[in-house]
Amino acid sequence: MSTKTRVVPVQRLSEGPGDLSLAEWWEKERKQKTPESQAIEEAAKLLRSSDIPVAFPTETVYGLGADATRSSSVQGIYRAKQRPSDNPLIVHVDSLDMLEPLAQPRRRQSPSPPIYKPLIDRFWPGALTIILPNPSGSILASEVTSSLTTFGVRMPSSPLARLLIHAADRPLAAPSANASTKPSPTTAQHVYHDLKDRIDLILDGGASGVGVESTVVDGLCDPPVVLRPGGIGIDEIRKCEGWESVAVGYKDGTLDVKEVPRAPGMKYRHYSPKARVVLFEPTSNPAGVMKHVLKDLKDTAIGAHKIGIIRTRNWELGLGLASEDDIATTMNPVPSPIGNVVSFPVPVLQDGNSSSCTKVAYDYHLGSDAVSIAHGLFAALRGLDELDVDVIYVEGVSDREGDLAAAVMNRLRKAAGAELRV
Repeated sequence: MSTKTRVVPVQRLSEGPGDLSLAEWWEKERKQKTPESQAIEEAAKLLRSSDIPVAFPTETVYGLGADATRSSSVQGIYRAKQRPSDNPLIVHVDSLDMLEPLAQPRRRQSPSPPIYKPLIDRFWPGALTIILPNPSGSILASEVTSSLTTFGVRMPSSPLARLLIHAADRPLAAPSANASTKPSPTTAQHVYHDLKDRIDLILDGGASGVGVESTVVDGLCDPPVVLRPGGIGIDEIRKCEGWESVAVGYKDGTLDVKEVPRAPGMKYRHYSPKARVVLFEPTSNPAGVMKHVLKDLKDTAIGAHKIGIIRTRNWELGLGLASEDDIATTMNPVPSPIGNVVSFPVPVLQDGNSSSCTKVAYDYHLGSDAVSIAHGLFAALRGLDELDVDVIYVEGVSDREGDLAAAVMNRLRKAAGAELRV
């Protein structure tokens, strides 16, 4: 696939329709022939007729959309992402009316089992994906479900995303708009970096708000389970009737090669930058972390010449790799899309060598609250990757401190080559 990728700004539409319905909003924009409406119209036409997907923003991360009812269109997602075809996709709808023919082609029953009604009433539109039976005579392309007898669907809260789905008049299969295994994209620039010349169009709606993908739940089993943690927390889900006993149904590692994934994001290693990622559990002693990092820097077999440090709550600036006075006099702000990155030299005595050399460390503080950490995580991994670091050391957070923290640690464990406690 070779194409010229364009990034088209549509940020104004992120503000939403106000008191208008989607149909009224779309008609108003089309009549005024605004630049944004023309971009949406072009994207909608591509989604209906082309086999090359379109990237667009949602409230969680940027999605890579294709008509979920056309096999050739959905196959375009796998080609662009270079994603394994046995990894199922989430379907995005703009309304319950659009969901009905997907869940019940013969329209004899409610579009979803009663167990989901409390969740839909409370969390849709929003960052929640539900698992539904894929009915006989389904209009979904088989590539969406990857041979499963179920499919995942959500209604995004992003007005811009719903407007695009409405304009296309198609349910959209839309995984994250990144190259497979790489950190999920939270800006149009992230998408462009990964998928340049693989897709035609990226709709730029500004930075995504949540920063991690949707929560995936399965209410077809007893007890119901969370298959993937995300933007909606398990504690909030347990407040809904019928979901009081919802259990955790995911592993933070990847599935065995022979296991069939029940939902997107369960089977393969995800969210990984080029650099090796080492995740330290939140109970790790910062002094022990510093010693471990220094050992890596001395080890010529590891070959770490530039390192990245992602701090959250307890690590000090520079991790103690240099004195505060040295850091204060040598620290340099580094131009970076994530901002607030500082670099400083680290003198290192190489193993088996009496001479010392100087390595470079880049330090980035994500913040201490779960919302800031979740919002900035993928961008931080990408930003340090762009600085060509060899290893990224990450200070983990306790996944018992809340649902968003659990989602963050789930993503970090999938990104990390190692998880340590020192």
